[in-house]
Amino acid sequence: MERPYRDWQPSLATMREKLHTLVMLWAGRSAVEIATAVRNGEVKATTVVEEHLRVISERDPGVGAFRLVREQALDEARLLEKRGDLAELPLAGVPVAVKDNVEVAGEATRGGSAATPDTPAPEDHVTVARLRAAGAVVVGLTNLPELGLVAFGDSPYGIVRNPWNLSRTAGGSSAGSAAAVAAGMVPIALGNDGMGSLRIPAACCGVLAIKPGTGLVPAPANDWERLTENGPLARTAADLSLALSVLAGDPALAEAWRGGRRVEPPPRLLRSVWADDDQVWEPQPPPDGPEPFDLRVAYAPQPLPPGLRVDGEFRAAVRGAAETLRVAGHTVVEHGRRLPAWLGPASVACWLARAAESVEGLDRGRLERRTRALARAGRVLGALGLDGVRGRERWRGYGADQWFGDADALITPALAAIPPRAERWGERGFLRNAGTNVRYAPATAPWNMCGWPAVTVPLATHSGGLPIGVQIVAPPGGEPHLLGLAAQLQAAHPPLRPPGFSF
Repeated sequence: MERPYRDWQPSLATMREKLHTLVMLWAGRSAVEIATAVRNGEVKATTVVEEHLRVISERDPGVGAFRLVREQALDEARLLEKRGDLAELPLAGVPVAVKDNVEVAGEATRGGSAATPDTPAPEDHVTVARLRAAGAVVVGLTNLPELGLVAFGDSPYGIVRNPWNLSRTAGGSSAGSAAAVAAGMVPIALGNDGMGSLRIPAACCGVLAIKPGTGLVPAPANDWERLTENGPLARTAADLSLALSVLAGDPALAEAWRGGRRVEPPPRLLRSVWADDDQVWEPQPPPDGPEPFDLRVAYAPQPLPPGLRVDGEFRAAVRGAAETLRVAGHTVVEHGRRLPAWLGPASVACWLARAAESVEGLDRGRLERRTRALARAGRVLGALGLDGVRGRERWRGYGADQWFGDADALITPALAAIPPRAERWGERGFLRNAGTNVRYAPATAPWNMCGWPAVTVPLATHSGGLPIGVQIVAPPGGEPHLLGLAAQLQAAHPPLRPPGFSF
């Protein structure tokens, strides 16, 4: 019996979606896949960039990740295609997004604020210059909260919404960068992390991010007295390693995800794209999974001081990550101690002191209520001698090392609770903003206070429908270990994709 036409409608809709997916061949692909195809001549950089710009135009109105989309990116992709070294570039034709507090030549750097000048930056920040030298194409500048001061995504330029649930915040302060990667608008993005500003939004949005240790990657112009580091966000551990290698000017880091250690360059020699670097490196498509290696890994489901609660599902994710790494061959032990009670107040004091410094020279009348309140609190604490400096020196000097113990890496929750609602938090005062920040995202700041590297890896989905990420911390120089562990976790727990954002 022939079915009525209305019964065929779902099938037609499915066919249209499949056709759309076939047309969109490169959006949603990894940076490694895109760069390999461009180097091999399988696709033009202009085709890749044009497709990603189309995806941004379709998806970003609902997400709000970008303050500025750079249509001239297509012209830059055409110039890239004429480079004589195209076949050697590790990020050939890869579209990237840059957080709007990192200088991009010819574009104003607004930092999420109406009080900052709208004059174009005269030159790229060194991290952007390295991305471009490696073949990446900057497609836009991403939104952040005003001056990057909080773990939300709202600013005078709009609200960054979480692709997993548009009613929830994408976190902060690298909110737009995390949302753009999660929604498939770019494969990698550049952000920075002062008290968790890479790891928090990455955990909120179900992507990876790494905060490098002090000195590995050139820091932002305002580095918050060395609290802040520039770093990448990505959907795969291989992409994260590749992006970090370019930002750090260290080709060996691109291979670290394979086995958590630095490796020798492959035998075929190619000219390096990194300035003042006589090493050589031939990018290769990733194999099926990372190689086995053995570390001593500790896990702490509840490392926070008394009074700070961690969601039970987040604690379970830490235990799950530990078990995954035990099965992978690592020595896994439980870290039963909580962080010292004095560290929290010291971290908050450092944060507020940086807020007070960040507003200097800006028109206070054009700042948000939240920013003025945070800066005022920082000035008051500074006048009382409570700027957190002594606590930071204590933790950085010996406290972190003593508390961490003899492990090679430590797994903790990345967040303590699911992300708050996506609203105009900038119109609210100090208590609402500071209290919400501390309740949902208190686990990342300690590792800025001592300058140790840390990575966020998505592991599972919360019963509320949002992703759950874990944080892995390592002592100084431990970035290769973090990348290798992230790859092993991702191999066992494949990358998460937000519903409604098909690739």
